[in-house]
Amino acid sequence: MKKASLTLLSIFTLFLVWVVAYGVVSNDLILPTPWHVLLAFFSLFTSKASLTVILSTLLRLLLSMLAAGLVGFLLGIFAGFHSKLAIFLRPYVTILRTIPVISVFVIMIVLFGLKTTPYLITFLMIFPIIFQSVYEGIRTIDPEMIDVYRLEDNHFWTALRYCYIPFINTPLKTALLQSAGLGVKVLVMAEYLAQTRTSIGNALYLAKANLEYDQVFAWTILLILLAVVIEIFIERYAVLGKKGQNSRKISND
Repeated sequence: MKKASLTLLSIFTLFLVWVVAYGVVSNDLILPTPWHVLLAFFSLFTSKASLTVILSTLLRLLLSMLAAGLVGFLLGIFAGFHSKLAIFLRPYVTILRTIPVISVFVIMIVLFGLKTTPYLITFLMIFPIIFQSVYEGIRTIDPEMIDVYRLEDNHFWTALRYCYIPFINTPLKTALLQSAGLGVKVLVMAEYLAQTRTSIGNALYLAKANLEYDQVFAWTILLILLAVVIEIFIERYAVLGKKGQNSRKISND
């Protein structure tokens, strides 16, 4: 309850800052009123075109996150078991984690064109986060827990199901939470620059070009809420498995 109250207080404080800022600026072309933004926000859900835009961007985001999560998870698992693969992949992961997003965007545009770029750039920005979390999770598992499964079963898939996967669940969930916000930002930026049709990025561009800044704020609020909803879903339901009986005994000891 206290946490919810603090959250509401924080949002209310931000609203007050917005109202005061508008009172100072007094220009809708620079900073629209909260009321106009609220009307623009609800209008997004009454237009079939806007709903199509929202669903299209959401689909791109989910497909990109799913592909990055699957590839990052599998390669992270294999790299955790095979140090040579980890060494081989390290330069690529380092490059993707450090290269500016705009550089990746330009390269993707040249190589793959405008239509595919939003998917690829989102994938490339999320992949290293997932990969690194899975790899580090595998490498930091207590060797005693692995020994238990080797002594009792000595089967790789048993250890993977009941030991490795459950114990990397927490770092992987953290990586997914980071990927949600990053994915939204990167995807919409790519849609904006690539002028992807039927996308929130393109809707933002058109609103800016037409000086409809209440629409710009409305789309921005929607993106924030979209990222929050995805993070809440991940926090509550992203559980890969449960720790086996033996691992629980060891951890309790």
